[in-house]
Amino acid sequence: MNLASLDLNLLVALHALLQERSVTRAAERMGLSQPAVSAHLGKLRRHFGDDLLIRVGNSYRLTPLAVQLKERVRVAISGVERVFAAEPDFDPASSAREFSLLISDYGVAVLGSEIAALLAAEAPGTRLRLTANTPPLVEQAAQALVNHDLLLMPHGFITDLPYRELYLDDWVCLVSRDNPDVGEELTVEQLTTMPWVVTYHGPTASTPAARQMRMLGIEPNVQVVTETFLTVPSLVRGTGRVALLQRRLAAGVPAELGVRALPCPLEIGPLREAMWWHPMYDDDPEHRYLRDVVLRATAVLDQNP
Repeated sequence: MNLASLDLNLLVALHALLQERSVTRAAERMGLSQPAVSAHLGKLRRHFGDDLLIRVGNSYRLTPLAVQLKERVRVAISGVERVFAAEPDFDPASSAREFSLLISDYGVAVLGSEIAALLAAEAPGTRLRLTANTPPLVEQAAQALVNHDLLLMPHGFITDLPYRELYLDDWVCLVSRDNPDVGEELTVEQLTTMPWVVTYHGPTASTPAARQMRMLGIEPNVQVVTETFLTVPSLVRGTGRVALLQRRLAAGVPAELGVRALPCPLEIGPLREAMWWHPMYDDDPEHRYLRDVVLRATAVLDQNP
């Protein structure tokens, strides 16, 4: 497609229309008249050969194509904003850009508050967007990192991208405090017979610890699958289930949740957390600043292991 032949102002109009689902609200958002935005919508409909917005009663509904376009347009707008907001030198104190991290809820629990605190103190005009690093995004990490600043992820999933080591963590086994079948220690036999709560369970989705466990011949009896680490304690509480959880996260589980952490009876290697980015951002001053913020947040974390 020849971009020179396109009116890229239509991208802004499309973003507003898909977000607001209303010509009137889109016009207010863009600071334009309603007839002007209606004209933009007409051009967009002719370009795509689709209505995009369909009136249903007193409101509009997105067509299936519009639903597909909504996230693509948001990413495109974000990319355009980053291009035209780029500066030869970066001043955190005067910046109003958005930093975007792909990160699990575990990563948010461990590092999120410290990263946010450093940005609030040094770059108060910026915004921090924390997006879940879902398996599909991780599988397409290079593509995803074109429109996100960093991916915080353990080793074992990503190759051929620049990274910096952050910290180490260990794995513990989580069981209910009132489980009568578990004493002061777990046995390997119990790991093979107890029902499990697992995270990110699938052909291409797993934790490094779960993959190591299978390599050692332990195939868990999976009873519950969750894609959030913070839900694991509540899914173990009051049951006969067992789960693997990061030690740093398990240490912060409130006592009233009624679970306890036990050493894993298997030799499972540590979790090595790292931050990854697209190579096109290697020398970007804004990106270098963000990487430094994450490293300094990690330094604070290491003071309280």
